Amino acid sequence: MQFCSMLQKLQARWKVNTINLLLILLTFALGGSTCARLAGYILKIYFDEKTFLWWVLYVVMVSGLWPICVLIISIPLGQFKFFKNYLQRIGQRMTGKKKNNTQAVNIAIFASGSGTNAQHIVSYFEKVPQITVAAIFCNNSNAGIVQKAQSLGIPVVMIEKDTLAQNEGLLLQQLQALDISFIVLAGFLKKIPSSIIKAYPAKIINIHPALLPKFGGKGMYGMHVHEAVIQHKEKESGITIHLVDEVYDNGKTIFQARCLISPDETPESLALKVRALEHSHFPTVVHDFIETQNQR
Repeated sequence: MQFCSMLQKLQARWKVNTINLLLILLTFALGGSTCARLAGYILKIYFDEKTFLWWVLYVVMVSGLWPICVLIISIPLGQFKFFKNYLQRIGQRMTGKKKNNTQAVNIAIFASGSGTNAQHIVSYFEKVPQITVAAIFCNNSNAGIVQKAQSLGIPVVMIEKDTLAQNEGLLLQQLQALDISFIVLAGFLKKIPSSIIKAYPAKIINIHPALLPKFGGKGMYGMHVHEAVIQHKEKESGITIHLVDEVYDNGKTIFQARCLISPDETPESLALKVRALEHSHFPTVVHDFIETQNQR
């Protein structure tokens, strides 16, 4: 279980699917063994036995050969772009030349229900410098997120019914007044107006409790999704974190995580599995996405 959890965290951090994750790990393994064998072979030409100097040169040669080996091996495995960026980041850290391109960022969370995802996101970003949850926008005054936000000290902006339908400009003004850079939908059950989507292109992130494009669209939320998944006898479900466009659950996928469905699965038990994936991955994926966007 711990090993699977570690793999899921790596998958979220590197923003890759399961197949690419396995190919990346394979490249690491092959690159390490190849550079070790190559360094040993070269030193064998000049040394008859493994002296202290041999070990010093061995470590130096392995360190120098490893980047070359993994880059070469990554090409046939289709992971060259990943390892090129990975090695660049290592080089920046070692030379101290990495620029801090992360500007101060305010995010707004839109939520309609109990707010467990919103609560996890707020708690996560309390430990992240320069990224702040500036406000929680809610369309339901009785929603559990309202009380949670108050206990967390996060301002709540109530969205009136006519604001989304007839007065989109007011909502945009409220977002601009808070200097919001990104919007995160955490169980928000209303359609985002097109004017907001245009004002925040590729900067509105949503989470869906299924593996899109399956079981998405209007009316597919909460327990309705899990019931549909069970009814269609799917063998797996999960979460999809994606960008928002004018069509329900249609925007570009950023990340997916999966869970198996047992033969005796119920919508309630599946909901617990999916919720665990949401809490584990949503904050980190949002964080990585914001950092990536700011470095462009």
